[in-house]
Amino acid sequence: MTARIGLVGAGWWATFNHIPTVQESAEADLVAICDLDETRLADVGERFGIAGRYADLAAMLASENLDGVIVSTPHVVHREPAVRALEAGCHVMVEKPMATSAEDGWAIANAAEKAGKQVLVPTGMSFEPFSIKAAGWVREGRIGEVRHAVCQMGSALSDLFAGEPMLETADHMYRPPASTWADPERAGGYGWGQLSHALSWLIYVSGLQGRSVYAVTGKSKTGVDFYDAAVATATNGATISLSGASSVPKHVGMFMDIRIFGTEGLIYFDNQQNRLELRRDDENDDLVDMADDDGEYDGALPVKMFAKLCAGEAVENASDGLVGARVTEILHGLYRSAEAGMPVSLGGQDGGQ
Repeated sequence: MTARIGLVGAGWWATFNHIPTVQESAEADLVAICDLDETRLADVGERFGIAGRYADLAAMLASENLDGVIVSTPHVVHREPAVRALEAGCHVMVEKPMATSAEDGWAIANAAEKAGKQVLVPTGMSFEPFSIKAAGWVREGRIGEVRHAVCQMGSALSDLFAGEPMLETADHMYRPPASTWADPERAGGYGWGQLSHALSWLIYVSGLQGRSVYAVTGKSKTGVDFYDAAVATATNGATISLSGASSVPKHVGMFMDIRIFGTEGLIYFDNQQNRLELRRDDENDDLVDMADDDGEYDGALPVKMFAKLCAGEAVENASDGLVGARVTEILHGLYRSAEAGMPVSLGGQDGGQ
C-alpha cells in the first residue's frame, strides 16, 4: 500500500524536512498541502510538484482520501487540525510541541483513542533503535521501579529564541519566524521549542507521568524562556530534575544528557558522547555500542516512521499521543509555575487548570 498524506502548514520545517522526506519515501505520497497563505501555497506546490492545494482543511480532508495528515502549523494552533484529521479517519503527525496547553494535549490524545488512529510527535531522538532499546530495559524491569530522573538539554539556538534569523537557515526556502519561536504570547521559548525533545525521550523511556512542577526561567530579549530550571514529581512518587539552555555554541550543537535511576540500577544517555548504558546493582550491565554519528539528530527519521505507519506497517511509535500529552502537561505546568512563582499541580487526563 502506498499511503496518501496531506500536510497542513507549509512553512519552514515542512518545506525543509517533512515534504522532501515523504517524497523520498517508498511508502507514501504527499498528495496535498493546506495553508492560509495563497502565495505560499502556490510557491510550495510548484516547487515540490504537489497538485492538491487547499486553503481550507475541511475541503482537503473531504477531497483527498488521505491516510495521514502532517500538522506543521505554528505551535499554538495544533489542536484543531490534529483533531479534525483524526476524526476524518487519518493518522496524524503533529509537530512538537504537540500542544501548548494540557487541555489541548489531552484533547488530541483522546481524539486519537476515540478514532482508533495514531498520533506521532516527531521528536527524532526517541525513534532511534538505541532509544527503543532503553525503553525496553525499563519495561522489562531491568532497573526496577523508576525513582528519579535527571533530564538536561542544550541547543545552539540563541539566535532563534532572541527573535533573530537562525544562522543555519540562510539558504532555506523559508526561515523560522520569530512569531512562532520568540513571542511569549504564542508559545515561543526553549521549553516548548526544544526541551520538548528531551522530555519526550524521558517520558517514553521511563513511562513516568508528571504530578507537580516548580520552575524558574531566564528570559531572552524578546521575553521568552532562554533557560529553564525545574523540579517535578511523578504520579508514582519519583522525582525529576529538568534543565534547558538555548546558548550552546553553534559549533558544539545540541546535547541531551538524561539519567534514569531505579531501585535496581540506572540508565545513562548522552548523545554527544554516543553513550547509552544500563548499570545494575548486580553488575549485569548492558552497554550499547553506538557509532560516532548515532547521537546526531535525524529530523527525517520520525517522518519515515509516519510514512510506514500510514502505509499499514507495524512501527514502534516512540512519541505517541499519550507521550505527547504527558510532555505537554509538564511543559504547561513549567510555564504556569514560572509565572506564578510557586509549584503547580498537574491535572492528568482532565487537562489540569
